[in-house]
Amino acid sequence: MEHQLDQIDSEARRELEASAGDSQKLQALSVKYLGRKGVLTQFLRSIASLPPEARPGAGQRANAIKQRLAADLAAAVEALAMSGRGATPPIDVSLPGRALVCGALHPITQISGEICDIFSRLGFDIVEGPEVEKDYYNFEALNIPPNHPARDMQDTFFVSEAVVLRTHTSPLQIRTMEKQPPPVRIIAPGKVFRCDSDQTHTPMFHQVEGLLVDENVSFGDLKGTLTAFVHQMFDEQTRLRFRPSFFPFTEPSAEVDILCVICRGQGCRVCKQTGWLEILGSGMVHPAVFENVGYDATRYTGFAFGMGVERIAMLKYGIDDLRKFFENDLRFLSQF
Repeated sequence: MEHQLDQIDSEARRELEASAGDSQKLQALSVKYLGRKGVLTQFLRSIASLPPEARPGAGQRANAIKQRLAADLAAAVEALAMSGRGATPPIDVSLPGRALVCGALHPITQISGEICDIFSRLGFDIVEGPEVEKDYYNFEALNIPPNHPARDMQDTFFVSEAVVLRTHTSPLQIRTMEKQPPPVRIIAPGKVFRCDSDQTHTPMFHQVEGLLVDENVSFGDLKGTLTAFVHQMFDEQTRLRFRPSFFPFTEPSAEVDILCVICRGQGCRVCKQTGWLEILGSGMVHPAVFENVGYDATRYTGFAFGMGVERIAMLKYGIDDLRKFFENDLRFLSQF
């Protein structure tokens, strides 16, 4: 037993001398000999197995070695700190700092903001409203009564028989007209929801819809407004065409196409060889809608339009799959 303690003492002293200039080695040495599973700790625990007459002497000797080693380790650490060799290297303030990785706005947010900026410059106010909407505002007030075939076009999520997740932001047109008399000039950006999901559709997407109501508003005003929008969103060389269409809340109605931004009208896979791409729907507000909000349809006229933000972003950036906007792939998003 005495020989074992002498060997532990001598090895600890030798390792202490070799580790005196390294704080990490001193820490490791402390753990090796003084830790919960250290050499001296294990020896002290084994004393119970010695003959009774040998226990007091072995315990006193082991405790003395342990206390002396602890004191020598503390002194070595203090000496190392005083010399400065074990301290953290000083900070060189002349070195360049680490650049922070900054985030960026999502491309959908960017395009939505750009659309709003363009129409704000044209004098439109921005309005917002509930995403969980009453059936009345989402359908009936927009001249889409119950059992109307146009409801099938909407692929609606029903919360209850009278409550839906809004399928467009057009309900805000009704809510705004109920609150204020003409003139009205608004756009309504926001999320909308439909039961649809594929390469060009998602269950949740973003729309911006617009409404202008005043005296003597004509289809020419609609064409001029949308032409100004397209030229600012894309470029002044982008041509438009208006095709007759049907929407229950506008009459006459038209879908707006632009010259394909990929092939410039030559025909390609994106435009299905037609040279044109649909970007939005529009038309003159139906008199029945004015009757539902108490406007005099013989005095006031107006136009409305609606566009999908994802659709505009796909054309603006040349993206062929709508789902890329929602996959959160940083390799894709960092390009914007």
